[in-house]
Amino acid sequence: MGSAEDTVDGYQPWSEVTPDAARRLLVAAVEAFAERGYHATTTRDIAGRAGMSPAALYIHYKTKEELLHRISRIGHDKALEILTTAADGPGSAADRLDAAVRSFVRWHAAHHTTARVVQYELDALAPEHRTEIVALRRQSDAAVRRIIADGVAAGEFDVPDVPGTTLAVLSLCIDVARWFNVAGQRTPDEVGGLYADLVLRMVAARPGPQK
Repeated sequence: MGSAEDTVDGYQPWSEVTPDAARRLLVAAVEAFAERGYHATTTRDIAGRAGMSPAALYIHYKTKEELLHRISRIGHDKALEILTTAADGPGSAADRLDAAVRSFVRWHAAHHTTARVVQYELDALAPEHRTEIVALRRQSDAAVRRIIADGVAAGEFDVPDVPGTTLAVLSLCIDVARWFNVAGQRTPDEVGGLYADLVLRMVAARPGPQK
């Protein structure tokens, strides 16, 4: 991730990627893909950003697509962890939806460069890798859908279309990565709070106390 993307909620960017050279290449790929797009980026571009030779890249990643898959898998695993933790957490459905949206939006804002690649380069993946990532996205969808369905069953939410509302909530959160600017007026925490309040209003729930 770029230098503007820091540790959020205890998550140290790319700590799961080793050795250091592989991590540097992955960070360089994220920056290049976000700036130029996957198809316009070459392995030479990535290696150059990492201060390495093109030959060095192939020691760690066989292809450019393998790099994208690694980035996408790590990002989607993190997204699923955030949403599942909230869905399985304590409190009412409103509490859990608040926590899910706050955390998900905060991650997309704080790691906006990575999130843009993770969320918007899906079609560049090889078919088998795309199938794998789509399955993770469905699990994330199911976590949020479960919270909303719980709220409807408990009488907390007024939502006639749970699947459609789930899609709207996730789309709202993910789009933060497209527009968030670290030089803007709102911090990731503030955007997370704003969006949590908006989503609770969307499902006709009474907003909880500010966190």
